[in-house]
Amino acid sequence: MTLIRSLSLRLLAATAGLFALPAARADWAVNLPPGVTEISRQIYDLHMLVFWVCVVIAVLVFGAITYALVAFRRREGVKPATWNHSTAAEIIWTVIPVFILVALALPAARTLVFIEDTRGSELTVKITGYQWKWNYEYVDRDYSFYSNLARTSNVARQMDSGVDPFSVENYLLEVDRPLVIPAGVKIRYLITSSDVNHSWWVQAFGVKRDAIPGYINDGWFQVDEPGTYRGQCAELCGKDHGFMPIVVEVLPKDEFEAWLTAQKAGTQAATAAPATGTTGG
Repeated sequence: MTLIRSLSLRLLAATAGLFALPAARADWAVNLPPGVTEISRQIYDLHMLVFWVCVVIAVLVFGAITYALVAFRRREGVKPATWNHSTAAEIIWTVIPVFILVALALPAARTLVFIEDTRGSELTVKITGYQWKWNYEYVDRDYSFYSNLARTSNVARQMDSGVDPFSVENYLLEVDRPLVIPAGVKIRYLITSSDVNHSWWVQAFGVKRDAIPGYINDGWFQVDEPGTYRGQCAELCGKDHGFMPIVVEVLPKDEFEAWLTAQKAGTQAATAAPATGTTGG
């Protein structure tokens, strides 16, 4: 009894602790988020459609099972049925699921076609995965750069660094140079890898595409609202797989063009600068 009472008190204390920390559970959710792109919203709508269909099926099936268990349970003096097969029942529970699957296949196919339709894109970005960083190239705009884990996170992750990871903002989710794109523009991306398989995943965009050496996959997304969005490599690519985050900064169109012009000018200036030092005569 003492052991049971002790366990009960601990369980009550743990439960009270959970309810006493609403802030710690504020970001916890079990459902798929709608995201910020039309792709992610269509995926969310399809997900919810399938979810509610499954809920209805579960209610009907478990309701029928519960009814059968209660209504046809063994009773004294009740003579059980002698039949054990029904052709009509088998036809019904075969035909109905077929109709359900066909009905779900139509919106699913429509969403898949929408996801793969890269026509009408205004800007193309080539994404190349490396161990363990990303390279972004603005195709036809003559500019590219590498994106690495931010130094603050890189220092904090080292053993015996003396830095508390909880003190680092966006720990392991920050980079030194984010991918910058314009808002309201359909972006086509080409993705590949220089070494092993990687996967470029930004949940808010509804985008997760593998980067495979020797292959180029493509897709698209369009973000209408400026902001900063984060993702990660979602393919186990080696010992530093967990240290190659993705950060996308979405700017208004005019600010993006100004940013790109400044970046290209800075690169050209650095390339044209003469080397310093002396030479022997």
